[in-house]
Amino acid sequence: MRALRILLITVIVLGVLFVIVDRVAVHFAEGEAADQLKSSENLASAPDVSINGFPFLTQVADGELDEVEVGIKDYEAPTGTGGKTIRIDDMKAEMKGVTFSGDYSSATAASATGTATIAYDELLKAAKSEPTRVGPAVTAQVVGLSDGGNGKIKVQIDATVLGVKLPKPVSVLSSVTVEGDTVRVKADSLPDLGIDLAESTIRSVTDFQQTIEQLPGGIRLDKVQAVNDGVEITVKGSNVRLAG
Repeated sequence: MRALRILLITVIVLGVLFVIVDRVAVHFAEGEAADQLKSSENLASAPDVSINGFPFLTQVADGELDEVEVGIKDYEAPTGTGGKTIRIDDMKAEMKGVTFSGDYSSATAASATGTATIAYDELLKAAKSEPTRVGPAVTAQVVGLSDGGNGKIKVQIDATVLGVKLPKPVSVLSSVTVEGDTVRVKADSLPDLGIDLAESTIRSVTDFQQTIEQLPGGIRLDKVQAVNDGVEITVKGSNVRLAG
């Protein structure tokens, strides 16, 4: 009995030590991965990296991690226009089947899905914020974007008609869609400015788009919808590069 107790105690102690070593190892790996991502994606600060699954060391021995979660607070995505960027907030991605090189300098995920948000004030930069002529003695400009409910964007337009500025902005509900690397905003109906205008002309103000040329690791835009604090984008990708 004494020998059995000693064996049980030994097994328990070794098990506890294994868990401790495993957790220390995963914490170190998460820090290294965060540093690699910060460097490879030119981020202002290190992202949050969580390596899921237990035990971690057996995953390392197999050469593949089951799941890695990455969170980036603020990402400046290139727009392809004069070196301009657009800020994407709270990007969260879940990577599956992450393989890595022997020296851990590179890692690739078999698949990735995630979400992020483009704040309305950021998307507003893509709209015509300067007065634009839309008819004889009629100018209009987009002055605000907000949640219109039911997945729509509320677009507010200031207008001057025959030299008189309208007392308050005119609002239209717009649909938001994604095509390739471009987010498009299109008014469901034309704003009532109290005067007949050509549809194509007024849409040159109400409708606009924002290209997002590059997302971390080569993930791509998939879906978009308007929410309370901005446009929520869904991203996905395969063979996504995490580092190297």
